[in-house]
Formats: sequence, C-alpha cells, structure tokens
Amino acid sequence: MKPTDSSPPKPSRRKVLAQLAAASAPLIIPSRLLGKDAPSNKITLGHIGMGSQGIGRNLRTFLNQPDQVTLAVCDVRRSAAERAKREVDQHHGNTDCTVTQDFRELIARDDLDAIVISTPDHWHVPLSLAALRAGKDVFCEKPTLTITEGSELVTEVMKRKAVFQWGIEDRYLVKYYRLAGWVRAGLIGDLKTIHVTLPAKSPFPLEEPAPVPAGLDWNLWLGPAPFHEYTPTRPDPQHWRTLFDYSGGVITDWGSHLIDTAQIGARMEHLGPVEVFGSGPLPDPEKFHSDVPIRFDLDYRYANGVVMKVGAGEVDIKFEGSNGWVRCKGWNGAWSASDPEILRVAEFPDTADYWPRPPIEHRDFLDCMKSRSKPAYHAEAGHRLATALHLGHLAVRTGKTVKWDPGREAFEGESFEASPIYRRPPRDWQGA
Repeated sequence: MKPTDSSPPKPSRRKVLAQLAAASAPLIIPSRLLGKDAPSNKITLGHIGMGSQGIGRNLRTFLNQPDQVTLAVCDVRRSAAERAKREVDQHHGNTDCTVTQDFRELIARDDLDAIVISTPDHWHVPLSLAALRAGKDVFCEKPTLTITEGSELVTEVMKRKAVFQWGIEDRYLVKYYRLAGWVRAGLIGDLKTIHVTLPAKSPFPLEEPAPVPAGLDWNLWLGPAPFHEYTPTRPDPQHWRTLFDYSGGVITDWGSHLIDTAQIGARMEHLGPVEVFGSGPLPDPEKFHSDVPIRFDLDYRYANGVVMKVGAGEVDIKFEGSNGWVRCKGWNGAWSASDPEILRVAEFPDTADYWPRPPIEHRDFLDCMKSRSKPAYHAEAGHRLATALHLGHLAVRTGKTVKWDPGREAFEGESFEASPIYRRPPRDWQGA
C-alpha cells in the first residue's frame, strides 16, 4: 500500500543535540534545552488510534506528563489524526508533531521510544507485536481478541525485555483497589462468592453498505479482520464492540475492568478459572448486525473454591464471605459493606500479599520505562485476565461447560482450540 505521507521523519531531539554538541564552533544553548526538562531527557511517543479514547483519555493524559514529548500521531481517518496533531502542537508550542494514516510509517521511526495504541480490539496485538519487533515499548488498550494472541504477546515482551502496559485503569482506582484489598485482608472472612454485573447493551440494527468516506482508509481500519463492506456506524466504538470480527462484546470490554478486580480479590489474578459455564442468546441476525452476547449469565469456578457469577444489568461488584460482604455499585461508584467499619480501612497487612496502589496507568508506564520494571497491568496480567473473559464468551457462545487448566493454559476434557475465540487466522490486508 502506498504510504499517505511520504515525507521522511524528522530527526529526534537526541540527534539534534548530539549534532550541536559535536560542532566545533562555540554555541549558546537556550536553557530549555538543558537540565531535567531537556528534550533529550524526555520519552518520545507516537500514538496510533485517535478516537475518543485515543485523544480524550490517552493522548491528553500523556501530554500532562512532564517527561514525555509526542512526536507523531496516526489514524486511518485523516481528520482524526489532524485533530490530534492540533492538540499536540498547541500543548508543545510548536508544529513538530507529524501525521500519518499508515501505522507502518510511525512504527518504523527510530526517534520514538514507545508507541501508544488506542485502536479497536482486533488491532491491539498485531500492532503491539509490530511495535515490539521494531524495538519500542508499548502502551496498548485492552483486551486481546483471542486467547492465543495473548500468549504470543507475552512471549514477545519477554523476548524483547520490553515494557508493556495495558490501558486498564482499575488497579489504580482507589474504589477498586480497596475493594479487593478488604477481601484479601480477610475483613469479610473466607471469600465464597463474587457477584459481577456488567452493563447491558443494545444490539445495532441492520444497515446497508455505503461509500467509504473521503479521508478514511477502510482497508487499514479492517486490517487483519475479515473483509466487510463499509457501513456508516461500523467504525463507531459502540457498534464495533458488538461485532465478533472485532471484539468479544461487553464480556471482554467491561469484563476487563470488573472481573480483574474480582480475580484480585480472590487471589486468582495470576491464574484464572478452572471451569466456566453459562448461557445467553445472540442477537437475531435477521434484525441486527450485532453478533456477540448482549445478555448472559455466567458461572466461574476457581481452584480455591470461589464462585463468580456474572450477568448483565447495572454495573456492580459484590464480594460475599463467611463473615460479611463488601460492594461497589456503579462504575467507580459507592462503597457499602455489611460492617461500615470495613470501609475505614485504608492500609492492608502483609498477610494480604497486596502491592501498593500505583499511580495512574500512563504515569506508571513512563516510570517503568525508566526503571525497566513491570507496570501494574503488564503483558501477562492482561493476558490472564483476557483469557478468563474469552473463556466466558466461549461458554456462552457454545452453550457448553468449558474446563481450563490455567497452569498449562490448556483445555481440560473437550478441546475448543478450533474456536475463533481461541485462535483465528488474519486476513491478508497488505495484499488487498
């Protein structure tokens, strides 16, 4: 595919300063180029995917970190990339940020330390792998599209000794951090049951194909997903998240938040369930485009005896133990407990085996790039979480009990390795 912007990348600030330092003539260097705020000391970022999450959450939060500089933005919609560039240029007070519609141009640049990926789910791992293989650290939105994608990503991160951060905020939010901590500290006794309610969504009605709008590279939007003619609302996040080609629906989207907290409370975040069964109808294909579960009832069983029940309705998570319960109703909402005194506990004993609450995920990522340590949502953490979610989707979609060995990361009894939830071949989009 012919790149949309063939101009060569600008040299990095590091290279410019090196050239200045090597020059024989005496120089007067402005103070802004020296000290801890010098451009050569800043982490350079390139962003791929400049939709509402890409700009509203990730770009703006990174721009507010003083030790980063954004040098490039990319989106298959030219207008979205240009909008992001305007924000970056205004923030940095220059016009240095470059724009492209083709992620390959951005990843190939040698003046970028890390890539930030805020695309639909089907692009998360392919783009992450490309960036890792180009020597970049990666911050990527959640989740994976398949189980095998996650294991491939974990292997690549380990091989490259890269810093990888999933864009999930819950481990940093005090509401969910303390909720899981109260359970781990034994404040409700022995954990028995977890009740999780994910938001109920509506399916999208059928719509006719339409001409691809000017400025949108539809082949690049589809990428590894099967070819489908453009329809007006398909690229909308609320629509593509209800389509199996690009997402596992609310189970994998919202489940990435609440089910992670649930598994942390159960001390199962490093493993996952051993059995999942559930039910739920798929939308009527005669009426709707959407083809992922919209309503569902799931039962997760863990090796330590904990049971987690997951349904659709109003966002909620409740832990029930032998001596009481704790709850957070609504997204990042109100706490409640069988004993209100539980809610006053802000520190946890060593027996809770609980890490300190890290800063916001973007700050955590930059700090870990400097220390070369693992962030709170490292590649393995996101893969284990996504695997649990995919198993739930698989149970609903097949109507069967799915047994899983989290140690071997393999099915027990009946195998579901032929399912596209486990593995699916990519489309040859580069030859399209």
